[in-house]
Amino acid sequence: MEGVKASVSRDSLKGRPPTMWRYREVLPVLHDEHIVSLGEGYTPSVAKLECHVMGAHVYLVDGLINHAAAIVQRLRERYGWFDLSTLKEPYRVEGKKTMGYEVAEQLGWRLPDVIVYPTGGGTGLVGMWKAFGELEELGWIGSGRPRMVAVQAEGCAPVVEAFRKGAEGVEEFPDAHTVASGIRVPKPYAGEQILRVLRESGGTAVSVSDSEILECVREFACEGLFVCPEGAATLAGLKRLLDSGWVDRGEVVLLYNTGTGLKYLDALGEPTLPTIPKNADSLPAA
Repeated sequence: MEGVKASVSRDSLKGRPPTMWRYREVLPVLHDEHIVSLGEGYTPSVAKLECHVMGAHVYLVDGLINHAAAIVQRLRERYGWFDLSTLKEPYRVEGKKTMGYEVAEQLGWRLPDVIVYPTGGGTGLVGMWKAFGELEELGWIGSGRPRMVAVQAEGCAPVVEAFRKGAEGVEEFPDAHTVASGIRVPKPYAGEQILRVLRESGGTAVSVSDSEILECVREFACEGLFVCPEGAATLAGLKRLLDSGWVDRGEVVLLYNTGTGLKYLDALGEPTLPTIPKNADSLPAA
């Protein structure tokens, strides 16, 4: 970090490509020729990349994400797999931390009062918290930190339960279910780190119902944003925090959307559209 501090300034980021690699000096790649990128960062649109279509062997597990992880653990040595599960490899949190750099830069090198994050595996929370420490060490921000909020669905809320109980670790949530499959993680591997981030930041954890999530998908759509249920959960969580007075309406609050609603058309339900004849000269009542 001392070397980066001596050679890179905040202003030097201007003009760099709008990808996560604009922060390359703080990432674990030493030579530019080793960078692999599809334009990650600043939320680009990249058409129809699907694992199966691209030639990968894809299997459907009759269970939840923790069951899939258990299969990987049992079979990785037999098949020579490298385990890329959340926080079981050394670099995912390094990529995720660039979200913290983006937040600081886009807000003029200040941080929001509150960050609300949909929490499944929780790498984003851990990564951003790491980034804020690095940014202070570089002298790019001060010591102030956002209050970090983990939002989960009521049908799968292991972090919320552990936080409420004051536990140090996370127990597996029974009968996990929610329309927001990205946060349907019954026992996140990084449970202890997530809880530590919430407590060190003075943050909290909140759960919301699937009906609240789907209503917030529609509310975002009215603003021109078709967000995934996980992203919509953050708005539902913010509403609860506002109602309880935990968040003040004058505070700067950042909500994270982690995907597009186009991935969840089956969960959102098929619209029922009125049919009219091709020679219609009027429309039925709405």
